[in-house]
Amino acid sequence: MNAAVSESTGAQRLDSFPYRHRVRGVMGAPPQFIAASETVRHAAERMRALKIGALLVADAEPGRALGIVTERDVLNAVARDGAAALAEAVAVIMSTPVETVPENALLHVAMGRMERLNIRHLAAVDRAGRVVGVVSARALLRLRAGASLALGDAVATASDAADLRRVFDQLPALARGLLADEVSAVKIAGVISGTLRDMTGRATELAQAAMVEDGWGGPPARYTMLVLGSGGRGESLLAADQDNALVYEGVHDGQDGDDRWFAELGRRACDMLHEAGIPHCKGGVMASNPAWRHSLDGWRGQIADWIRRPQGERLLNVDIFYDFRRAEGDPELADRLRQDAATAAAAEPMFVRLLAQETETPGGALTLLGQFRTEQGRVDLKKGGLFPLVAFARVAALKRGILETGTGPRLAAAAAAGAIPPDEALRLRQAQEALLGFILQQQLDDLAAGIAPSTRIDPARLSRPDRARLKDTLRALEAIPLLLRDALG
Repeated sequence: MNAAVSESTGAQRLDSFPYRHRVRGVMGAPPQFIAASETVRHAAERMRALKIGALLVADAEPGRALGIVTERDVLNAVARDGAAALAEAVAVIMSTPVETVPENALLHVAMGRMERLNIRHLAAVDRAGRVVGVVSARALLRLRAGASLALGDAVATASDAADLRRVFDQLPALARGLLADEVSAVKIAGVISGTLRDMTGRATELAQAAMVEDGWGGPPARYTMLVLGSGGRGESLLAADQDNALVYEGVHDGQDGDDRWFAELGRRACDMLHEAGIPHCKGGVMASNPAWRHSLDGWRGQIADWIRRPQGERLLNVDIFYDFRRAEGDPELADRLRQDAATAAAAEPMFVRLLAQETETPGGALTLLGQFRTEQGRVDLKKGGLFPLVAFARVAALKRGILETGTGPRLAAAAAAGAIPPDEALRLRQAQEALLGFILQQQLDDLAAGIAPSTRIDPARLSRPDRARLKDTLRALEAIPLLLRDALG
């Protein structure tokens, strides 16, 4: 049996549910708290009455947990101290600190974390770190799929580039298994993008820790590492490179003390990602490049310059930048930057119209006679298909001040706002799904054959029905210019 076949067979046994659903969908909410001074007996009675396996021990600050007490804690205390344990305070037997997981994390992250820590409960927290629910092993029992579920948690516990590389190397098998389980290509892209984004965040954490050890000290200001482009949209597949940027709090750019620290952070993080399998961006769109590393005020100035002179490379930079999403650091900075950027774009109709010209890319994927436009036997579905679709969704969102970054959510929000007809938004979302599916299958086939993955597919390898479906998908994009005129009013 060859390696490609064995990889596929193993991946197909993967339960895809944990890669399609999030913690918030299975957590117990609202979270149940108990005071640290209450007795163990009272805790046991409450858990029995509520039919739950754990209570959070309330902290003085609302929404925070001082500890957690579980059924197992109660049983262990009684086994150790007999009936006298029931009169003890909860604080005596609780476990601390409370292990957490973001409420928007995919379930495989929570499952991997439980397995690594050998625990049965995690507190689900919102972006501000407030507890909003509890996810239990009992609730996840039917979703377990073995050690492969530790993939997400392996990123969080990676100690170096080699650890991150081991995660990266598992992505093709994961994608193959999800595809075989009939998970949509859009959702698979979301899983891959989320993993790459988590890798970017972890590389940033490790770079910062190494800088502290090397005498650089901690961050001189609050900061956020961003992923841009397809990674920010949640639409990366298996040929992604680095597109990232840094924003930090302050008013100074250039070679001041703060920027020197962040320049070193950017260099170390980007080099680690390169070692881990995510190559440096050939266009230099990385936090190691001064052009992609600014204070919050510096970014405001950069955005103003892009909008004031939207030509050539500046338009390409806008395409990449406006899709950003936070990978690590202060979420408030990312939110402020997003709001500022969206407000600036919506206030300049001419800028949005110039940006809209990006949807009119010459040399689409089909010729005038309806044949595939190929080069060396392959057709580029990114340049001739995804690019105008993604650009259209971005323009429609910027025009209406929509803050979504994903193409599908942008189209849905634009339709809800009356910018485009709902049926046309659905057709474009279906087109994106089809295009990503064709690209993903080609990438997996190329990897199995030892060929570097790309966005170019070989139409000759498609069945006749699939060739017809791909042509129909590409023809659906011909409606974009008309839709764009309506969206721009």
